[in-house]
Amino acid sequence: MKRTSISVAALLLAAQLGGGCASTTATTSASTAPTQAVADLTKASVAQLGNPATIAAAPSEATTNNPAAGFQVVSEQFADLRLLRYQVPGFEELTPQQKELLYYLYEAALCGREISYDQNFKHNLRVRRTLEAVWNANQERITNTSNTGNVDQANKLNIYTKRVWFSNGIHHHYSTKKFVPECSPAYFAELVKSVDAGTLPLEKGETVDQFLATITPIIFDANLYAKRVNQVAGQDLLTTSANNFYEGVTQKEAEAFYAKKTDKKEQRPISYGLNSKLVKDKGRVMERTWKVGGMYGEALTQVVYWLGKAVDVAETPEQKLALQRLVKFYTTGDLKTWDDYNIAWVRDTKSRTDVVNGFIEVYGDPLGYRASYESVVSFKDLEATKRIKAIGDQAQWFEDNSPILPQHKKKNVVGITAKVITTVVESGDAAPATPIGINLPNANWIRKEHGSKSVNLGNIVDAYSMADAGGSLDEFAYNDEEKQRARQFAGLAGKLHTDMHEVIGHASGQINTGVGTPKETLKSYASAIEEGRADLVALYYLMDDKLVQLGVVPSLEVGKAEYDNYIRNGLMGQLVRLPLGETVEEAHMRNRQMVAKWAYEKGKKDNVIEKVTRDGKTYFKVNDYQKLRGLFGQLLRELQRLTSEGDYAAAKNLIETYGVKVDPALHKEVLARYAKLNIAPYAGFIQPRLVPVEVGGKIVDVKVEYPSDFAQQMLDYSRKYKFLPNYN
Repeated sequence: MKRTSISVAALLLAAQLGGGCASTTATTSASTAPTQAVADLTKASVAQLGNPATIAAAPSEATTNNPAAGFQVVSEQFADLRLLRYQVPGFEELTPQQKELLYYLYEAALCGREISYDQNFKHNLRVRRTLEAVWNANQERITNTSNTGNVDQANKLNIYTKRVWFSNGIHHHYSTKKFVPECSPAYFAELVKSVDAGTLPLEKGETVDQFLATITPIIFDANLYAKRVNQVAGQDLLTTSANNFYEGVTQKEAEAFYAKKTDKKEQRPISYGLNSKLVKDKGRVMERTWKVGGMYGEALTQVVYWLGKAVDVAETPEQKLALQRLVKFYTTGDLKTWDDYNIAWVRDTKSRTDVVNGFIEVYGDPLGYRASYESVVSFKDLEATKRIKAIGDQAQWFEDNSPILPQHKKKNVVGITAKVITTVVESGDAAPATPIGINLPNANWIRKEHGSKSVNLGNIVDAYSMADAGGSLDEFAYNDEEKQRARQFAGLAGKLHTDMHEVIGHASGQINTGVGTPKETLKSYASAIEEGRADLVALYYLMDDKLVQLGVVPSLEVGKAEYDNYIRNGLMGQLVRLPLGETVEEAHMRNRQMVAKWAYEKGKKDNVIEKVTRDGKTYFKVNDYQKLRGLFGQLLRELQRLTSEGDYAAAKNLIETYGVKVDPALHKEVLARYAKLNIAPYAGFIQPRLVPVEVGGKIVDVKVEYPSDFAQQMLDYSRKYKFLPNYN
């Protein structure tokens, strides 16, 4: 819930720039040249850590390279996706010990990557292994035949395979809707039968024909397992979701199971369900824990092995303790140990290197209990960290001056560590689509008592900015003044939004004594409300003179640029991610639309935001930035109140009224205008490769290589990091 993600489309809408935070999570950049794509990108990323929209742009040929180094950022584009590459500047300046540590953490990260596939859908590993088994044969159909029909079918299967790799399964990484191949089932069956049966993921005693009878509808039937995460109000969110977090369990049964476990008066609640699958066995609901010796044990054994080697070369005693506790958590599966690890991790503030590794974000669970595996390996960008640190150092001032109710403010904001990081590798739920900002840990009581870490993935945002294609700003911004302001300030504005969202937003406010955690009280609306709350903190302070006094902005024009972009994206830009006729279900998109639409509706009397139609096109123009700031403050107060008090009815009303429904006429218009820009709405990354240099069996150095072939990297990963059976 504390991740910011980004979208290329969002990047573009700003004059240069969610994920989602994308917001989300589950998002900001350290790049120096502000561009439209970067600004929109930064905002979008605040959502998958948490902000505006997570969209990727299709750049012109001239902008796909880093001129200084001749580095090709854009690799390829297919379907609604773009594959980019990022560099790891400063790696060569690290000490041999730091490089060795990062190499071990890199291996640990990748050893757990298959867990994400299985968590997303129980058949994913078998589907992916089938596609990989026929990959070479399919390429031969392209290169060794003059049959144009076969070539077309082969190319369509290639695209499907790449989409499965990108999304860690057969459901879209963002919308979570199932996608199917455009090639025919007959072509697929012919291809499967043409390869050695020993390379196929057959079950014991299964024939190829039996295998095809099972796997074909799983891949080709769009109505079977249609949605990985269903959030439609009034439906059973578990039985209608295809994820592999539950089996044979209804929503009512799952909620009752945890209601018996939890005590709302507990001041330090355990994160029940975070690392387990909930199943019904012989009529009894029970958990299958993810740990060494338990579910996913084969992969976690490898993760623990490499973490153990990292312990031996840790930079500081604090880092060593944190890694030791992470090893203990994976070994025992004990959630109290997970809390102990997070406390130790937060206290490790002196190490240059760092890692996020674990079952972290709960976006994939419609009830918000179970977390997906992810890892982000990094080291601190010392120079770029100065900006974000200036904000973190003033956390108490921001809390004291917040528009939220006095009883909901923290009297003593502790331990916010803010930094810009250089990403080395990402894995699991964090790749190929990545957050641009992260704020952890997620447990509110740990954040309150021990603090949190907020990071901006600087080199990731830089890569997005270098891939900027432009065009979206000119299409959707209202006038030249707005465009010029975006071109001058949107890059900085986006970075600051992410900084504020992660560093101040997620760390602000407190829950009333005796009120349960948001996942217990706000239920399926918890993620959207949390991301909206963090967004609003950032938006409110981006128009505050305090930022000018701190020297992080030259003027409030930066805040105006972000207000323009947020409204533009929340009301129009992010709609490019939805097929016509659909409503908004993804948490970060709901958050952004809710905030923007609420402000628009509540400001109508004073014409704060004006809807303008010109030459048959719709625009949203901010007329009064100070009044808009006031509206953001009002909504922030309400979101904090319902979070602090656990007001489910109010949360549901806000999201369902403002965050879900889409104006079909406006949606159709936005899709038509955006289609002309030739911009893929989502982007992800090919990961760098670390190669150890050994002398006498000891690592003396580590080199960074930059693969450029996405398919080859995925095939290499599948061979090297295949630790799980087809079904777990």
